[in-house]
Amino acid sequence: MKYWLMKSEPDVFSIDDLASKGRERWDGIRNYQARNMMRDEMRVGDQIFFYHSSCAEPAITGIARVCSRPYADPTQFDRKSEYFDPKSTPDNPRWILVDIEFVRKLERPITLTEIKSQPALADMIVARRGNRLSIMPVEARHWQLLTSR
Repeated sequence: MKYWLMKSEPDVFSIDDLASKGRERWDGIRNYQARNMMRDEMRVGDQIFFYHSSCAEPAITGIARVCSRPYADPTQFDRKSEYFDPKSTPDNPRWILVDIEFVRKLERPITLTEIKSQPALADMIVARRGNRLSIMPVEARHWQLLTSR
């Protein structure tokens, strides 16, 4: 099993939205590195930190789980979607997604400031300067530290 951190802006899709829906496709990813992680590395059952970004206090707000195999992101074929990609075809899709399901909301968010202040978490990818990927791997030791609180 692998561990991941997936970022979402809370005014676009929040942990509460995921809790309400139960399951949702993680669509609209238009970064090749993030796409490759979903396509090549994510497996059903992998655990996810749901992270609120681009907000007053970025933080891990909940836990989710990968609940589907990777498949073509349908928004790439929808001409009305902001994620439409005219170079993508059903026979040769460029963009891939996975479905995620809600596991639980944290009792208290774990802020980015808090993560950066802990020496044992200082090398976590989300704590690195300039990191802007919306999906990133999380080391098992970091997952254990953060979930054992």
